[in-house]
Amino acid sequence: MFDFSALDSLAEITREQRRLRPDATAQIFEDRRTSFAELDEAASRVANALLDLGLQPGARFAYLGKNSDRYFELLFGAFKAGNVAVSVNWRLALPELLYIFNDAQCEALFVGAEYHGLVPELLAACPRLRAVVAMDGEAASWPAFTHWRDAAPSEDFHLPVNPDAEVMLLYTSGTTGSPKGVQITTANYLAFFRAAELAQWGDIQAGEVNLACMPVFHVAGVNMGILSIAQGASVVVMKEVDPAQILDFIPRYGINNAFFVPAVILFMLQQPRAATTDFSSLRRLYYGASPIAEDLLEKARALIGCEFFQLYGLTETVGAATYLPAAAHAPELGKLRSCGVPYPGIDIRVIDEAGNALPPTAVGEVVIRSGVVMKGYWGAPAATAEAIVDGWFRTGDAGYFDTDGYLYIHDRVKDMIVSGGENIYPAEVENAVFGHPAVADVAVIGVPDPQWGEAVKAIVVLKPGAQLSPEDLIAHARTRIAAYKTPKSVDFIAALPRNPSGKVLRRELREPYWQGHPRRVN
Repeated sequence: MFDFSALDSLAEITREQRRLRPDATAQIFEDRRTSFAELDEAASRVANALLDLGLQPGARFAYLGKNSDRYFELLFGAFKAGNVAVSVNWRLALPELLYIFNDAQCEALFVGAEYHGLVPELLAACPRLRAVVAMDGEAASWPAFTHWRDAAPSEDFHLPVNPDAEVMLLYTSGTTGSPKGVQITTANYLAFFRAAELAQWGDIQAGEVNLACMPVFHVAGVNMGILSIAQGASVVVMKEVDPAQILDFIPRYGINNAFFVPAVILFMLQQPRAATTDFSSLRRLYYGASPIAEDLLEKARALIGCEFFQLYGLTETVGAATYLPAAAHAPELGKLRSCGVPYPGIDIRVIDEAGNALPPTAVGEVVIRSGVVMKGYWGAPAATAEAIVDGWFRTGDAGYFDTDGYLYIHDRVKDMIVSGGENIYPAEVENAVFGHPAVADVAVIGVPDPQWGEAVKAIVVLKPGAQLSPEDLIAHARTRIAAYKTPKSVDFIAALPRNPSGKVLRRELREPYWQGHPRRVN
C-alpha cells in the first residue's frame, strides 16, 4: 500500500505515481486509457491553463458534467494550480445551479455536452463567470478541453501549497432551503487517507483495478477516483451509474474494488444476468450513503462472494466516520444494522441536548472530532459555528453505541431525507411546493420506499375553496427543484400538527408511515 505519510499535498499524488509507475494505466474511460505519466503531464498542462485563464490560487471554477477521466485531469490540475473545484450536481434545476454558481463566485465553467443549453443563462446571470471550456469537444465559441489543455506548457512549477486552503467545494442541501458549500482542504484529505489506511479498508494495492461510478459531485464518487490514483491502482471511470453496465464491467476489466450506494446494489441484483455474472475478481465492495436492508445485504454477500465494508460519513467529514469491517458482517454477530466502529484517530460521541456524552444504548446526536472535519461552510460563518462546536461537528444524525462500541443510526435530528443515497432537506422541497397558489401550508417528510430507501412525501393544506391534484402539484415542484427532490406522493389534510411555538411536528406526521419499521430510516 502507498505510504500516505510522505504526502504533504494532493499535487504530489500524480507526481509520485509517475515516478513509481509511469507506464502503468491510471484511468480507463470508454475507449481511452491514460498512463500515470500522461495523467501527471495533463495535470501540469491543466494547472498552467487555469493560471492562463487568470484563475489565481484560491479561485473557484465549476464542473457541470457527468463522470469522465477528463474530470480527474482537471481536478489534479487544480491541485497543482491551487484552484478550488466546485463539482455541481447535474440533476439540479436551473435556479439551484444559479444559486451555487453565484454563491461560490465561480470564474470558469467546465461543461459536459449534455448541459451546453444551460450555458447562455448561466453566463447571463453569473457576473463572475467569464470563461467556458467544453469537456466533450468543440461547442459554440468555447474551446474543447483537450485543445485548451494542450495549448498550455507541460512544465510543473511546484507552486507552494497551504494545507488549510480548500481544494474543493461540495454543495450539500441546506436546512434553510439554500445549499451550503462544504470547504474541503488538503489537510482534510491527508487526514482521510491516514484514517482509511489505519482502518485497513483503504489498503488498495498498486495494479489493482477499481470502479468509480458514483457521481463526482458526491464525496463518495470523487474519493474513489482520488484514493485509487493515489495508490497506483487503475480506475475505471463510468459516465454514470448503470447497473447492467456494471455487471459487464466487473468481469471485463477484472474490477477488484468498488463503492455503491444500497440502491445500486438492489438494482444490480434485480438484473436477470446478476445470477450468472462472474464476480470472482471482486476483492472488496464498499457501500454506504444510506442505510441498507439486512435482507438485501445478505443476498448480495451470498451472490457476489467478496468482502463487504460499510462506510458511514458525511460530505463535511470527507465521507469518513465509521466503518463496518468485513468480519463484522457475519449474521450471527448481529451487527448488520450497525454502521460500524470509528476509524482510528476519529473521535465520535453520542450527546444529549446539553452536549453531554451519553452511555451505550442511549440515543442522542452523533458528533465527530477529527482532522477530516471540514474547514467550514463557504461564506456562512453562522452556519459553520452552529455545525462545529468546540471542534465537534454536529452531524444531525441521531444514533447510539452498543456495548461493543458499534454505532447505530436511529433517526435524523435534522429531518433529512435520504433517497437513493441523495440527501434531501424538507425545507428545499417545501419552498418549491409552497409557491403554488393553491397551497396554504406544507410539510415534507420521508416515507419508506422499497427501492430508494425513502421517498419524498408532501403533506399539504389547501387554501379555502382551492382544488389541486397531486400530479399537478408534483409537476409544479419539478419546475423549481431537481426531479429527485420532488414529492413522489401528496396527501391533503385540514391542518398541520404544530407545537405551541408553531413548529411542525414532523415526527407525528411520519409515524403512521413508519409503523412496523424498527427504526425511522430505511
